[in-house]
Parts: sequence; structure tokens; C-alpha cells
Amino acid sequence: MMKVEDYKGFEIGPIRPPSEATSLMLRITRNCSWNKCTFCRLYKGQKFSIREVEHVFKDLDLLDKSVSTLQDANNFEPLQKRKAIERLKAELGSENQWAYYSAENWIKEGCRSVFLQDANSMIIKPTNMIAILQRIRSLFPMVERITAYSRSHTLARISDDDLLLMAEAGLNRIHIGMETACDEVLDLIKKGVDKKTHIIAGQKVKKAGIELSEYYMPGLGGQEYTVTNATETADALNQINPDFIRLRTLAIPNETALVEDYKNGTFTRTTDTMMVKELLIFIKSLKGITSTIKSDHVLNLIQEVEGTFPTDKQKIIDALEWYMNLNRQEQVLFSIGRRTGIIHSIHEFSEPHKRARIEQTMAQYFITESNVDKMADELMKRFI
Repeated sequence: MMKVEDYKGFEIGPIRPPSEATSLMLRITRNCSWNKCTFCRLYKGQKFSIREVEHVFKDLDLLDKSVSTLQDANNFEPLQKRKAIERLKAELGSENQWAYYSAENWIKEGCRSVFLQDANSMIIKPTNMIAILQRIRSLFPMVERITAYSRSHTLARISDDDLLLMAEAGLNRIHIGMETACDEVLDLIKKGVDKKTHIIAGQKVKKAGIELSEYYMPGLGGQEYTVTNATETADALNQINPDFIRLRTLAIPNETALVEDYKNGTFTRTTDTMMVKELLIFIKSLKGITSTIKSDHVLNLIQEVEGTFPTDKQKIIDALEWYMNLNRQEQVLFSIGRRTGIIHSIHEFSEPHKRARIEQTMAQYFITESNVDKMADELMKRFI
């Protein structure tokens, strides 16, 4: 077993949800415990490991020192402040500079939330998770939210009692990458979980009183499973009633195994219009829930697909049907406008100068109705 003396320095992982942009990153595990999903390339070639609790505590101590020093230094004269920061950096050493930068950024954001990295931190022993949560709350009592990613498969194996103890210790939001609840698609993308387990895991989180964010990925089933990808996922979410349903439109980096599935004909790629159709089926299939839909990612074509059920359901449907009622030429124009970042909303699409910019871009790069889907696909890869 590793000892505190084996500590190699403060660590920070490669990713967090967009909704955790202002959170402090605290690395509990390294990489992904599953790492077989065909649509993901993030952790490929990286070994999964669990950090020693003592090493996480050491990170927290360095953060505590950095936060305290920086907060005190904010009351100093400029010269005194600079000297205090220089002393802090020297004391931290080169291997712990990320503790300083993390603390600096966190203070700017108000020190309100902490995100436990990496992809499946809930896999650690419940007693260790509780100890880490308690240490966070002890050192930083101002924290309002502590959040983690988890696989459904992992959560389904945690006892209700342990989840409740984690909630009491301060864990108050979990993000699950459901992606889909269609068993055929789950099997084809090697997700390592089925619809039943997704439902069990989500219900367990809700039962513990922990906020739940579930992620849905339109387009993941290709044209072959576009309807069941929508309806089966909606059915699972209806049974879970998560606090948040977050949309992540599929984009496929060249380095993923899913690319090979498209090449060999396992899936036929969906277009922007097909994914809007799928989303429309999905939204209409959501019933009896009070979840909030979030379109908090640049890959989503129509950002207005946001709101809380059941109040905003029709508003969301209206936004999707607005696009579907456009003629083909207008759909192409809107798609390229969104994929190039020229427009960000339906409202901006009516602005003459922005429409002119979209048309100029299409002319410059020879984008036409016949090649727009391929061009949009390439543009989306920039944001993964």
C-alpha cells in the first residue's frame, strides 16, 4: 500500500461537466474504470487507478493553505500581496503549482462548489468517500455543493444506507452518463450497462436525496435506432425523474471505435435534421416528470431546448418544430450558422447581418445542400 511519503504532488484531471465550470477540481480517481465505450476517446490508453485517501487529504491541505493565504493577501497592499504570493508558490514547490492556480480560480468563483474527478469516483470504498466528503466540509464550510461523475453500474452496487451516509456527509449531486437506455444501442456501443441498471441507479440516487443529472445523447443509435434511442431513454427517465436531463448531441472524433462501426455499416450516421427529429420524439415521450432539461453544450443545435417539465414542455416542442418547419435551404443555413458559431439562438437567425455572414461562409468553403451534413459533422469535431 502506498504511503503519504509516496505523494507525487497535487493532481488535477482532464475533464468536468460544463455545469461544474466554477467548481474546484479534486481528483479522487484517475481516468475511467470502464473505458470501453466506443464513442469516447478521452481516457483511451490510460490506466485507471484510485488515489490513496491520504494523498487526496494532502491535496486538500495544499488547497486550504493556498485559499487561506490568497484570501488574506487580498487585504494587503500590492507589494505585500505579491510577496505573500511568491512565498506561497515557493512553499508549494513546482510539483504543487496547480494547487495555487486552482485556489486562485476557485476564490474568483466564490468557493461554492467542488467536483470530484475523474470519470467514476463513486467506485471508491464508501467509507473513503465519506471521509473525503467530511474533510472537504471541515476545511471549506462555505461549500454549497459537492458533485461527482458515476457509472450506473457502480451506483447500482452501492447500498442505500451508504448512499444516504454520503448524502449526509455532503455529496449533493451526481452526474450519470446514461447516453441512452436502449439496450440494443447500449450493447453496440459497449456501455457495460443495461436499461434496467440505469433505472435502478437513478432511483437509488434520488432515494438518497442527492441531486441527479442524467445525460442523453441524440444520434448515438444512428438511423437504425433513432426512434428506440429516443423512446427507450425517455421511458427510463420517466421512471427515474432526475433533477436534470442534460443533452449531448453525438459528435464522433476520428480516433473513436464508433467510427469503425459507421464504416462497416453497423450504424448509419444521423444528420442535424435527423437528430432534431429524434429529440422531438424524445421530448414528446417524457411524461409525468418534473425534471429540468438543459442544453448546456455547444454541440446541441437548438439551445432553446431548455426548461422544466411539465410547464415548459410545449415551449421546447415549439422550438424543435420551428426548425422542422423550415424549408431545406433554411435548415442548412441555420445548421451552418450554429456549427460555425455565427449564431447561438433561434432569435439571432433572423438578424440580416448574421444571415449574410453565414451565406458568405458557405460560399467561401463551398458548402451546399449536398455536402452540408458532412461539413457540419467536421465542424462539430472541433468542440469535443
